[in-house]
Amino acid sequence: MNIRKNKKFGIIISILLIMIITTFIASLNMGSLAVGPIDVIKTLFGFGSKSHEIAIFKLRLPRIVIGILVGSALAISGTILQGVTKNDLADSGILGINSGAALFVVVYIYIMNGNVYDGISNITIFTMPIVALCGAIFGAFLIYILAWKNGINSSRLLLVGIGINIAFTSILTIFQLRFTTQEFNRVMAWTTGSIWGASWKYVLAVLPFILIFGALTLYKSRYLDVLNLGDEVATGLGIEVEKERRKLIIYSVILAGVATSVAGSIAFLGLVAPHIARKLVGPKHKKLIPTAALVGTLILLVGDTISRNLIAPMEIPVGIVVSVIGVPYFIYLMLAE
Repeated sequence: MNIRKNKKFGIIISILLIMIITTFIASLNMGSLAVGPIDVIKTLFGFGSKSHEIAIFKLRLPRIVIGILVGSALAISGTILQGVTKNDLADSGILGINSGAALFVVVYIYIMNGNVYDGISNITIFTMPIVALCGAIFGAFLIYILAWKNGINSSRLLLVGIGINIAFTSILTIFQLRFTTQEFNRVMAWTTGSIWGASWKYVLAVLPFILIFGALTLYKSRYLDVLNLGDEVATGLGIEVEKERRKLIIYSVILAGVATSVAGSIAFLGLVAPHIARKLVGPKHKKLIPTAALVGTLILLVGDTISRNLIAPMEIPVGIVVSVIGVPYFIYLMLAE
């Protein structure tokens, strides 16, 4: 039985990887300057033209890598939140964690640079994930405190999270009134979800956080399985329930906050990806976490490719494309509760 399950898991992972690689090549190919698949491969190996090198290495490739990192981080964050709260509707975007990070980042950039996104200094880029973490942790802290009443009730947590999300978004809108019309529009697009941090500096800024805390989450996957059995059973098995729950929530908040610092507030990705992964490989988190990461990556890469090319040269925020998938799924889950 285990051999059959492991074989099925291997097949699913292989199919997802093939789909991601296909999307990766297609995304490198598509844009205002079309680059054929053969030219993409030649350019990646150093045999492309100057214009192809600029299009791929300076513009498209870092954006795709950011998409991979953000998609994985948000999917893993959503998987943790759903596992810890035992609530199928839990997601950092819905709970206000992403909007807290977004608010702190926009205020920070404005204070450090005097404008938004034009000429951002290196020190701002590399400290931005830390600021996003502060915003995400602040949001999570508010939700935890306000939702606590002789323990955490998953329904109360969701309702408080939605309220905090609206509050942060409203504060951000008020702050945006200080901007010029151009900056206001940029912030609106970014907070909807947009991979604007498309350079290798942004990749280097977020890569260590996502790799380290993604690996830690995978290492702690067995605790998520035990917590799903209930607090009494988990305590009986020798697990310090509240301590492990807090650790896992912190990992989730860090992953969501760092992802938000370079891609804005992409809602529903952390909701949808774990559910799709759960249907593919089941509830065991050792398999669920990497599968969810791949599903999240695939959804975001497909969404970003569509957002860049659907009405080119104009660009749709990728968060809107992801929401087209996520909102119907969210409604379906609400009705199924």
